[in-house]
Amino acid sequence: MQPEGLYIQLFSIHGLIRGNMPELGKDADTGGQVKYVLELVRALGEIDGVSQVDLVTRLINDPAVGPDYAQPVEALSDKSRIVRIQCGGRKYMRKELLWPHLEEFIDQVIRFLKSQHRVPDIFHGHYADAGYIAMELAGAFDAPFVFTGHSLGRNKKAKLLNDGLSESDIDRQYKINTRIHIEGEIIAKADLIITSTQQEIDKQYGLYPGTIHKNFVVIPPGIDLETFYPYYDTQLDSELLNEEVKQTRHTLLDELHRFWARPEKPFILALCRPDHRKNITGLMEAYGTNKELRAIANLAIFAGIRSNITQMEKNEQAVLTDMLLQMDRFDLYGKLAIPKKHDFATEVPELYRLCAESHGVFVNPAMTEPFGLTLIEASACGLPIVATNDGGPVDIVANCENGILVDVEQPKNIAHAVLSILIDKELWNTLSNNGINGVRSNYSWQSHCEKVMQQFSKLLPSRTEAMKKEAPVQSSPKSPSFGKRLISLNRLMISDIDNTLIGDNKSMRELFALLESHRDTLAWGVSTGRSLELTIEAITEYNIPTPDIIICSVGTEIYYGPDLRMDKGWQNHISYQWRPEEIKEVLGDIDFLTFQESEGQRSHKISYYMADDYDYLFWVYYKLEEAGLQCRVIYSHGQFLDIVPVRASKGKAIDYLSYKYEFSPLHVMVAGDSGNDEDMLSGKARGLVVGNYSEELEKLKDRPNIYFSPRKYAAGIIDGLNHYGFI
Repeated sequence: MQPEGLYIQLFSIHGLIRGNMPELGKDADTGGQVKYVLELVRALGEIDGVSQVDLVTRLINDPAVGPDYAQPVEALSDKSRIVRIQCGGRKYMRKELLWPHLEEFIDQVIRFLKSQHRVPDIFHGHYADAGYIAMELAGAFDAPFVFTGHSLGRNKKAKLLNDGLSESDIDRQYKINTRIHIEGEIIAKADLIITSTQQEIDKQYGLYPGTIHKNFVVIPPGIDLETFYPYYDTQLDSELLNEEVKQTRHTLLDELHRFWARPEKPFILALCRPDHRKNITGLMEAYGTNKELRAIANLAIFAGIRSNITQMEKNEQAVLTDMLLQMDRFDLYGKLAIPKKHDFATEVPELYRLCAESHGVFVNPAMTEPFGLTLIEASACGLPIVATNDGGPVDIVANCENGILVDVEQPKNIAHAVLSILIDKELWNTLSNNGINGVRSNYSWQSHCEKVMQQFSKLLPSRTEAMKKEAPVQSSPKSPSFGKRLISLNRLMISDIDNTLIGDNKSMRELFALLESHRDTLAWGVSTGRSLELTIEAITEYNIPTPDIIICSVGTEIYYGPDLRMDKGWQNHISYQWRPEEIKEVLGDIDFLTFQESEGQRSHKISYYMADDYDYLFWVYYKLEEAGLQCRVIYSHGQFLDIVPVRASKGKAIDYLSYKYEFSPLHVMVAGDSGNDEDMLSGKARGLVVGNYSEELEKLKDRPNIYFSPRKYAAGIIDGLNHYGFI
């Protein structure tokens, strides 16, 4: 019986994510998305219909970052936590370098879920990398897949091309083509796509084919109203302020005042990452070229966290350097504050309130803004806003009537809008009050989560009816959940097909009946040198029930369930040092090798016919070693020569499955009959050799973990299952 309440997993794998004082702005990957997912997971954990919420991210154990990121599980509340999964080593890396490691991440999540003894009801991915992970896991566990993009690759590519970067440079730095391809898959498969604005649907997702009939829903994010409260609450009675807040305000004022010659003026505030798309220099030009604006107000720009500009990424380095040059160009000394760091958790809310107390203005000068979370935060504290007339700010100002939208590509427009608010006290008060009230009405996390839960309920079958039944609900054959099945079982049997499973029809039928009767405790599969097509041909011809697992093409491919879902993690794992074209070139001139038909060739298997001659086999090994090619050579049945990756084989595939789904070797039985099966029989699992075995397996008779059954074909498998206590 399932526990009451939903189990939701959110995925956001890049950047630095921790619950206590997140380092927002530390780098390009640790910004608004990190804040969004942290607040969302906490808010969902407060909902009555939720029993558990996980924010799943990457585990990082790197001296260059804090030790918090190496903690496997971090509790956020009674029902919410951060779960960290290791992949791609332990070092911190930017998101563009994570793509090759996503399959490893998926495998590790499956292991984690087996340890939890519960599968999430919803998989929700944030950004393309985590979207891919959530998509694959949702498919494995037959659960709804929800996606929030935050930003999309096609838009970014168009902007970078417009900035003058070449397509090859863009792809090399940002892996943009991989991202766009994955986003296309995600959009096609997502059960629900949550956006913050209608503009995202029209102008961002609209660039991808097949989006017209997708399940989009606009649900703006919320903010923590207990943190972002109005500026006048701090002025009612200074005694109400705790010492931490007082110290924060004192620290901020000291930092700002050391830049300004006349700190009593109102100030214009900007808060963003040092990214050229944020248009910081456009704001500086607007301020620097307007004498009246410079006369009545100071400017403060908080552009991320920096220590040494020369050690930062090129994009950030260029923006910060340009800021310093602009400061000098417009002689903004004594007027412009550009502090080197800020703490988002404690300082930023006070920064908004200090700006509002000065009767200042918050400006988001970004060329395009998908949403604009800082605009909502500033408005909640009572700050009027000026922002781009594109994207999220359009919806925010329409909902709250809290600011002015401008064409930010024209600095004079920014200056005029800011000035009009600063010199008109009545307008300032109207925009300030509208912002406070409008945010509370439209952008609370409680409202956001209620709308999200309404959407989730549409994606899930009736849980009430399911909980009334004593037996677990079985998945529909049309929508198999191989993941749920494999993580719920503790025993696994894998058999070769030819001359092991097949050969005695009567005993084979007895075996299938036995496997069905033990379905609740035993998973089973086949392992064969056949290609997938030839394996399916045998399954059809001999009326073999669909196995839970198919290992085929000499252990180079793994498939699951009736829909034959490929294990991409295994493909990724065995690709190490695999150079198929070089192998074909080295072996192409050997006259005693005949290339097998096309159906025998696979992406990770190269197959030849070769006569049974030891000298021939020696020469193949010699040529491959001479060329420095790392691969595995498998020769079987006196005629078949297969070249596969060094990490691939039937036995290694079984080891991989045992690791991924946490089957103890004592609870895995492998059955075979020929030298082609020796690798898996000699592994860690319990080995079973049927009575009709080939002479080449005779050498394994003294192995303590290999049982030679006197019975032949499937009858030998039944004997082995009894021998090892599997049935």
